[in-house]
Amino acid sequence: MAPLKKIVIVGGGMSGWIAAAALSYQLNPDVCQIELVESDDKDAIGMGESTLPSFITLIRDLGIDETDFIRHTQASFKLGTDFSGWKQKNKTYFHPFGAIGRRFDNHEFYQGWLKAKNNGSSYNLQDFSPCNVMAKHGRFFPPEQAKKTPIGDAEYALHIDAKLAADYLCKHAEKCGVTRADGKVNEVTCDERGFIQKLTLHDGREISGDFFIDCSGFRALLIEKTLGVGYRDWSNYLPCDRAIVAPTENPGETIPYTRATARDAGWAWHIPLQGRTCNGYVYSSKFCSDEEARNMLMSVLDGEMIAEPSVIPFLTGVRTEMWKNNCLSLGAASGFIEPLESTSIHLVARGVDFFLRFFPDRQCMPALINEYNRRMTAVYEEIRDFIVLHYCATQREDTPFWRWCKSMELPPSLHERIELFKSHGGLREGVDDLFQSASWQSVFEGMGVRPQNYCPRIDNLDFNAVQATLAQTVAAIDTVVQKLPTHDEFLREHCLTGKVGF
Repeated sequence: MAPLKKIVIVGGGMSGWIAAAALSYQLNPDVCQIELVESDDKDAIGMGESTLPSFITLIRDLGIDETDFIRHTQASFKLGTDFSGWKQKNKTYFHPFGAIGRRFDNHEFYQGWLKAKNNGSSYNLQDFSPCNVMAKHGRFFPPEQAKKTPIGDAEYALHIDAKLAADYLCKHAEKCGVTRADGKVNEVTCDERGFIQKLTLHDGREISGDFFIDCSGFRALLIEKTLGVGYRDWSNYLPCDRAIVAPTENPGETIPYTRATARDAGWAWHIPLQGRTCNGYVYSSKFCSDEEARNMLMSVLDGEMIAEPSVIPFLTGVRTEMWKNNCLSLGAASGFIEPLESTSIHLVARGVDFFLRFFPDRQCMPALINEYNRRMTAVYEEIRDFIVLHYCATQREDTPFWRWCKSMELPPSLHERIELFKSHGGLREGVDDLFQSASWQSVFEGMGVRPQNYCPRIDNLDFNAVQATLAQTVAAIDTVVQKLPTHDEFLREHCLTGKVGF
């Protein structure tokens, strides 16, 4: 054995500090030192970032006090995402977190609902989602504190200020023994095997290590510029390649969900924090100029701008190898999928998790690298397919962008998923899938893709009992939700400085 004695992370931000915090929590600093290199940007304004429930799990697993984190990152709670104008221009649907309904004995809830719907039921699928009902009424309460109630199967995530969150994770990681070097990398030195040996910073300092993690964003300083790893371009599936962002003051109530509103050449987001709102427009440069995008975003802002809009170009896709030799890439350095379903932080955390599963010594055995790359590529592909579904199932034909989406080429794996679902609601679920059945069912239903029939096995149930259960479930969820505090009330009571917590 030749154990790793030092890991060097290049790049800070959310990717770098998540990696640093997670590794420092798992590794003994007396055995393996961790150093992070980043250039200080004190004037940067943090973008609002939307997360998934797995982020709550991450910060808890790191030993971070959730309430303290929320206070220091100006966070608000998120119960899901509201999609407006995706199926048709004036149609809206909700993708909630957590469960939708509860199983009928050994039968899926969805199949019982589907049979009822085919027999004229007026209940919509989201009527059985506690997160949807809470979001609709602007209410919030931690579901783990209401386990034996109809909202007990709900889940939640956070809207965070990305810079404040990275700063918080930085301090947490430093307490766990991570050291930070301020500077820009000027040169990277490799040995005869192609393994990275050291970094030379702009001021001449040298930083050596046994393993290097590339969190340098789209620059991909180590994985691409040094090691020459290629990129698999997915723009034939996901045409958006630019985003323009602008923070504003909060115009009113803090909604407990993200808004994703379809626009003529892409979609706009609305992410509410405690002190402000982050707005953005993700669009395709083939169908929209930067000036047109800016004008569109300005026309829909409902608060006073805090900073001038900025444009961020990107290319959707994934590295052909996310781990090569003694270098692992995370975040935008490893791949990028537009933020429609808030997957970027999850992908970083999942990358670190797999790295710890296949943790190497200084030899970096190829079998470990190959399995890591296989598993992470599958994770990216699953998320890609889920995002593409939001576009390809559209019924819109009112702009060139949406006409393109409606007739677009599909990844074979997504085509197979759609055909399986259309049969009688079947879903292909993998071991490491991020999006489970309730997510796929929500987007399929929201986009107007409903199975031709229900699974015949559901006929074994007493249909009158199924109908009665549906009615009771809807009534029970509504009754509990009406008694909950509003989202703003909960934030004021528990999540401001000096409050007790929850």
